[in-house]
Amino acid sequence: MIDTTSNVSPEEIARFDKLAARWWDPDGESRPLHDLNPVRAAYVAARVDLREAKVADVGCGGGLLSEALAREGAKVTGIDLGEKVIEVARLHLYESNLAIDYRVQSSAALAAAEPASFDAVCCMELIEHVPDPAALVRDLAALLKPGARLFMSTLNRTPAAFGAAILGAEYVMRLLPRGTHHYAQFLKPSELGRLLRHAGLELEDVSGLAYNPLTRRASLSRITAVNYLLCARKPA
Repeated sequence: MIDTTSNVSPEEIARFDKLAARWWDPDGESRPLHDLNPVRAAYVAARVDLREAKVADVGCGGGLLSEALAREGAKVTGIDLGEKVIEVARLHLYESNLAIDYRVQSSAALAAAEPASFDAVCCMELIEHVPDPAALVRDLAALLKPGARLFMSTLNRTPAAFGAAILGAEYVMRLLPRGTHHYAQFLKPSELGRLLRHAGLELEDVSGLAYNPLTRRASLSRITAVNYLLCARKPA
Protein backbone atom coordinates (compact mmCIF):
# COMPACT_ATOMS: atom_id res chain seq x y z
CA MET A 1 0.00 0.00 0.00
CA ILE A 2 1.23 3.48 -0.86
CA ASP A 3 1.52 5.78 2.15
CA THR A 4 -0.79 8.61 1.11
CA THR A 5 0.24 10.76 4.06
CA SER A 6 3.80 11.04 2.76
CA ASN A 7 5.39 13.89 0.84
CA VAL A 8 4.33 12.68 -2.60
CA SER A 9 2.27 13.67 -5.61
CA PRO A 10 0.06 10.79 -6.84
CA GLU A 11 0.33 12.20 -10.37
CA GLU A 12 4.12 11.91 -10.24
CA ILE A 13 3.95 8.32 -8.97
CA ALA A 14 1.57 7.39 -11.78
CA ARG A 15 3.78 9.08 -14.36
CA PHE A 16 6.87 7.09 -13.40
CA ASP A 17 4.98 3.83 -12.91
CA LYS A 18 4.00 4.09 -16.59
CA LEU A 19 7.72 3.91 -17.44
CA ALA A 20 8.35 0.87 -15.26
CA ALA A 21 8.17 -1.85 -17.91
CA ARG A 22 10.99 -0.28 -19.96
CA TRP A 23 13.07 1.09 -17.07
CA TRP A 24 16.05 -1.12 -17.90
CA ASP A 25 15.89 -0.49 -21.66
CA PRO A 26 18.90 1.79 -22.37
CA ASP A 27 17.14 3.09 -25.48
CA GLY A 28 13.72 3.58 -23.87
CA GLU A 29 12.17 6.46 -21.97
CA SER A 30 14.77 6.05 -19.20
CA ARG A 31 17.65 6.51 -21.64
CA PRO A 32 18.98 9.71 -19.97
CA LEU A 33 19.07 7.92 -16.61
CA HIS A 34 21.18 5.13 -18.11
CA ASP A 35 23.59 7.68 -19.58
CA LEU A 36 23.92 9.72 -16.38
CA ASN A 37 24.07 6.79 -13.97
CA PRO A 38 27.81 5.96 -14.26
CA VAL A 39 28.77 9.56 -13.49
CA ARG A 40 26.45 9.71 -10.48
CA ALA A 41 27.70 6.38 -9.13
CA ALA A 42 31.33 7.45 -9.56
CA TYR A 43 30.62 10.74 -7.76
CA VAL A 44 29.36 8.80 -4.73
CA ALA A 45 32.15 6.22 -4.84
CA ALA A 46 34.80 8.97 -4.89
CA ARG A 47 33.53 10.33 -1.57
CA VAL A 48 32.42 7.25 0.36
CA ASP A 49 34.08 3.85 0.81
CA LEU A 50 31.20 1.73 -0.43
CA ARG A 51 32.60 -1.62 0.70
CA GLU A 52 30.13 -2.85 3.30
CA ALA A 53 28.68 0.68 3.60
CA LYS A 54 25.00 0.90 4.45
CA VAL A 55 23.41 3.09 1.75
CA ALA A 56 19.86 4.31 1.22
CA ASP A 57 18.75 5.12 -2.33
CA VAL A 58 15.67 7.31 -1.86
CA GLY A 59 13.47 7.46 -4.95
CA CYS A 60 15.34 4.51 -6.43
CA GLY A 61 12.97 3.90 -9.33
CA GLY A 62 13.82 0.69 -11.15
CA GLY A 63 17.18 0.40 -9.42
CA LEU A 64 19.83 1.77 -11.79
CA LEU A 65 21.85 3.55 -9.11
CA SER A 66 21.06 0.98 -6.44
CA GLU A 67 22.61 -1.77 -8.53
CA ALA A 68 25.67 0.32 -9.40
CA LEU A 69 26.32 0.98 -5.71
CA ALA A 70 25.72 -2.65 -4.77
CA ARG A 71 28.31 -3.75 -7.34
CA GLU A 72 30.82 -1.63 -5.43
CA GLY A 73 30.06 -3.56 -2.26
CA ALA A 74 27.42 -1.37 -0.62
CA LYS A 75 24.52 -2.81 1.35
CA VAL A 76 21.71 -0.93 -0.37
CA THR A 77 18.18 -0.19 0.74
CA GLY A 78 16.20 1.22 -2.18
CA ILE A 79 12.87 2.91 -1.54
CA ASP A 80 10.23 4.33 -3.84
CA LEU A 81 6.48 4.90 -3.65
CA GLY A 82 5.94 3.57 -7.16
CA GLU A 83 4.81 -0.01 -6.71
CA LYS A 84 5.42 -0.92 -10.34
CA VAL A 85 8.96 0.47 -10.44
CA ILE A 86 9.84 -1.40 -7.23
CA GLU A 87 8.46 -4.58 -8.80
CA VAL A 88 10.71 -4.02 -11.81
CA ALA A 89 13.70 -3.33 -9.56
CA ARG A 90 13.12 -6.59 -7.67
CA LEU A 91 12.70 -8.59 -10.87
CA HIS A 92 15.96 -7.22 -12.29
CA LEU A 93 17.86 -8.69 -9.35
CA TYR A 94 17.30 -12.13 -10.91
CA GLU A 95 19.36 -10.92 -13.87
CA SER A 96 22.03 -9.01 -11.95
CA ASN A 97 22.38 -11.52 -9.08
CA LEU A 98 22.73 -8.68 -6.57
CA ALA A 99 21.21 -8.42 -3.09
CA ILE A 100 19.28 -5.17 -2.57
CA ASP A 101 16.50 -4.47 -0.09
CA TYR A 102 13.80 -2.79 -2.19
CA ARG A 103 10.77 -1.38 -0.41
CA VAL A 104 7.61 0.53 -1.30
CA GLN A 105 8.21 3.09 1.43
CA SER A 106 8.36 6.85 1.92
CA SER A 107 11.44 8.73 3.08
CA ALA A 108 9.53 9.78 6.20
CA ALA A 109 8.66 6.18 7.05
CA LEU A 110 12.24 5.01 6.57
CA ALA A 111 13.58 7.89 8.66
CA ALA A 112 11.15 7.01 11.46
CA ALA A 113 12.05 3.32 11.34
CA GLU A 114 15.82 3.63 10.89
CA PRO A 115 17.06 7.05 12.03
CA ALA A 116 20.80 7.78 11.91
CA SER A 117 21.43 4.37 10.33
CA PHE A 118 23.10 5.00 6.97
CA ASP A 119 26.69 5.71 5.94
CA ALA A 120 25.43 7.43 2.79
CA VAL A 121 22.07 8.49 1.40
CA CYS A 122 21.43 9.11 -2.29
CA CYS A 123 18.47 11.03 -3.67
CA MET A 124 18.79 11.58 -7.40
CA GLU A 125 16.29 13.53 -9.51
CA LEU A 126 13.56 13.31 -6.89
CA ILE A 127 13.38 16.62 -5.05
CA GLU A 128 11.98 18.47 -8.09
CA HIS A 129 9.02 16.06 -8.05
CA VAL A 130 7.85 16.36 -4.42
CA PRO A 131 5.38 18.89 -2.98
CA ASP A 132 7.57 19.81 0.01
CA PRO A 133 11.32 19.82 -0.75
CA ALA A 134 12.24 20.96 2.76
CA ALA A 135 10.45 17.99 4.33
CA LEU A 136 12.30 15.61 2.02
CA VAL A 137 15.66 17.12 2.97
CA ARG A 138 14.80 16.75 6.66
CA ASP A 139 14.00 13.07 6.09
CA LEU A 140 17.28 12.52 4.26
CA ALA A 141 19.26 14.24 7.02
CA ALA A 142 17.53 12.11 9.66
CA LEU A 143 18.66 8.92 7.89
CA LEU A 144 22.36 9.82 8.10
CA LYS A 145 24.74 8.61 10.77
CA PRO A 146 26.91 11.37 12.26
CA GLY A 147 29.73 11.98 9.80
CA ALA A 148 27.81 10.36 6.93
CA ARG A 149 27.15 11.98 3.54
CA LEU A 150 24.12 12.86 1.46
CA PHE A 151 24.26 12.90 -2.34
CA MET A 152 21.63 14.64 -4.44
CA SER A 153 21.12 15.56 -8.07
CA THR A 154 18.51 17.85 -9.54
CA LEU A 155 17.87 20.58 -12.11
CA ASN A 156 18.75 24.24 -11.71
CA ARG A 157 16.01 26.82 -12.23
CA THR A 158 17.57 28.64 -15.16
CA PRO A 159 16.58 29.37 -18.77
CA ALA A 160 19.27 26.87 -19.83
CA ALA A 161 17.64 24.11 -17.77
CA PHE A 162 14.20 24.98 -19.15
CA GLY A 163 15.56 24.77 -22.67
CA ALA A 164 17.46 21.52 -22.14
CA ALA A 165 15.26 19.53 -19.77
CA ILE A 166 11.81 20.62 -20.91
CA LEU A 167 11.89 22.05 -24.44
CA GLY A 168 14.77 19.90 -25.65
CA ALA A 169 14.27 16.59 -23.83
CA GLU A 170 10.47 16.52 -23.72
CA TYR A 171 9.36 18.36 -26.87
CA VAL A 172 12.17 18.34 -29.44
CA MET A 173 14.10 15.10 -28.92
CA ARG A 174 11.28 13.37 -27.04
CA LEU A 175 13.71 11.64 -24.69
CA LEU A 176 11.19 12.05 -21.86
CA PRO A 177 7.37 12.08 -21.77
CA ARG A 178 5.88 15.56 -21.88
CA GLY A 179 5.07 16.83 -18.42
CA THR A 180 7.92 14.97 -16.72
CA HIS A 181 9.34 18.23 -15.35
CA HIS A 182 7.81 21.45 -14.04
CA TYR A 183 10.10 24.46 -14.22
CA ALA A 184 8.73 26.11 -11.08
CA GLN A 185 9.83 23.09 -9.04
CA PHE A 186 13.49 23.30 -10.11
CA LEU A 187 15.85 24.42 -7.33
CA LYS A 188 18.88 26.66 -7.57
CA PRO A 189 21.99 25.33 -5.77
CA SER A 190 21.76 28.23 -3.30
CA GLU A 191 18.17 27.29 -2.46
CA LEU A 192 18.95 23.62 -1.97
CA GLY A 193 22.05 24.56 0.03
CA ARG A 194 19.83 26.61 2.35
CA LEU A 195 17.51 23.64 2.90
CA LEU A 196 20.51 21.45 3.71
CA ARG A 197 21.84 23.94 6.25
CA HIS A 198 18.44 24.22 7.91
CA ALA A 199 18.45 20.41 8.23
CA GLY A 200 21.82 20.55 10.01
CA LEU A 201 24.02 19.46 7.11
CA GLU A 202 27.24 20.97 5.77
CA LEU A 203 27.51 21.43 2.02
CA GLU A 204 30.84 20.01 0.79
CA ASP A 205 30.60 20.14 -3.00
CA VAL A 206 28.41 21.24 -5.89
CA SER A 207 29.34 20.00 -9.37
CA GLY A 208 27.66 20.45 -12.72
CA LEU A 209 26.52 17.41 -14.64
CA ALA A 210 27.04 17.86 -18.38
CA TYR A 211 25.10 15.67 -20.81
CA ASN A 212 25.08 15.51 -24.59
CA PRO A 213 21.97 13.59 -25.70
CA LEU A 214 23.33 13.17 -29.23
CA THR A 215 26.57 11.45 -28.22
CA ARG A 216 25.02 10.12 -24.98
CA ARG A 217 28.09 11.26 -23.06
CA ALA A 218 27.85 12.57 -19.51
CA SER A 219 30.55 14.07 -17.32
CA LEU A 220 31.13 16.28 -14.31
CA SER A 221 31.47 19.97 -15.09
CA ARG A 222 32.05 23.29 -13.36
CA ILE A 223 28.88 24.58 -15.04
CA THR A 224 25.77 24.02 -12.91
CA ALA A 225 23.30 25.81 -15.18
CA VAL A 226 21.31 22.66 -16.08
CA ASN A 227 21.94 19.55 -13.98
CA TYR A 228 24.02 19.47 -10.84
CA LEU A 229 25.19 17.02 -8.19
CA LEU A 230 25.98 17.86 -4.62
CA CYS A 231 27.47 16.28 -1.53
CA ALA A 232 26.61 17.31 2.03
CA ARG A 233 27.86 15.93 5.35
CA LYS A 234 26.16 15.43 8.69
CA PRO A 235 28.53 16.74 11.38
CA ALA A 236 30.06 14.06 13.56
